[in-house]
Amino acid sequence: MNIFPKLSLISLCVIVFGLTLFSQTDTQHSSTSIQKLVSSIEEITKDPFFEQTSIAISIFDLTHSIPIFNKNEKLLLRPASNIKLLTSAAALIDLGENYFFKTDLFHSGVIENNILYGDIYVVGGFDPDFSLTDLDSFVTVIKSLGIQQISGGIYGDISKKDSLFWGKGWMWDDDPDASAPYLSALNLNRNCIQVNVAEAEIDSPAIVQLTPDTKFVDVVNNSVTIGSNDALDIIVTRDWVNKINTILVSGEVGTKRYELISNINVIHPERYFLTVFKEKLEKQNITIEKSIDIKGIAENSVYLSGIYRPIDTVLSVVNKESDNLSAEMLIYAMAFKDSGAPASSVNGLAAVKRLIDSIGLDSGDYSLADGSGVSFFTSDGF
Repeated sequence: MNIFPKLSLISLCVIVFGLTLFSQTDTQHSSTSIQKLVSSIEEITKDPFFEQTSIAISIFDLTHSIPIFNKNEKLLLRPASNIKLLTSAAALIDLGENYFFKTDLFHSGVIENNILYGDIYVVGGFDPDFSLTDLDSFVTVIKSLGIQQISGGIYGDISKKDSLFWGKGWMWDDDPDASAPYLSALNLNRNCIQVNVAEAEIDSPAIVQLTPDTKFVDVVNNSVTIGSNDALDIIVTRDWVNKINTILVSGEVGTKRYELISNINVIHPERYFLTVFKEKLEKQNITIEKSIDIKGIAENSVYLSGIYRPIDTVLSVVNKESDNLSAEMLIYAMAFKDSGAPASSVNGLAAVKRLIDSIGLDSGDYSLADGSGVSFFTSDGF
């Protein structure tokens, strides 16, 4: 991905920016202080590390509107997660500081004698931080109605978003890393499953526990607990080659107490959401007659509850944790607000382009692929 064909920044700017720009007694710029800064940067860039590394630096003094230092400032580089700053700024402008991500719960039909003669619907609204605790809240709402049986099914309405599950230019070998989550209008647990691996008896498979504890994924455990060795040589992955939700655990675990925690993305996060939802209802002795499925909400459905997530909460996760799912959901939220359903990343990125134009630059000079910086796309291809 190439977001800044005219100007590229790297973290080196941050490292050296505060070295000698100001003297303690003089708050004004001086040629001496600037020259010291330039000399310091040039000295760092002479390190052998940069002989095989692309580097582009641009330091600009916003207070005095003067350039301080430039080196390869027009070199084409991907800014990676720096794009999240543009995504966040565009979202605040386009959606507004009072925007809420909404996940809504409905039922169709009628409730009689502790039986819901109808279906449960969850309508996804791009909330990237919908948690297991939030799902428990939905279960509590249904239980509070006295429902013990649902004659229909549990359905997810994901019609607000298009069907593309990854951003443009996302790389196949990022799968199944948690930093490359599958995208949906209906998300749970950042669309990942936590896999805990701990030692068992010698010559026995290691103990594997999932959070959430769900049948949505299968587990193939080919690990083994060995002697008194306290080394941990465990591989935890998902069968991403066949694109199925099977967790694969292999390797050796020593008998000394040790625990490995891995987060693995899941395919079809909306079905992950619905499966865990159904399992939680069944644990409360609420039976569901039909299977989960993806379906648009029925007409005349009754609103039950909703989880509303303020945009400032999501922005905090985007920028403090550099969360890719949250950044992409901001893009889709803008697309839905501006262009309606099904929201597409192209329409969401249009808001970022408007931001670029609004500050006097030409958005046509910039190549935008996603909202998180995961993409390797450039204007010239991959």
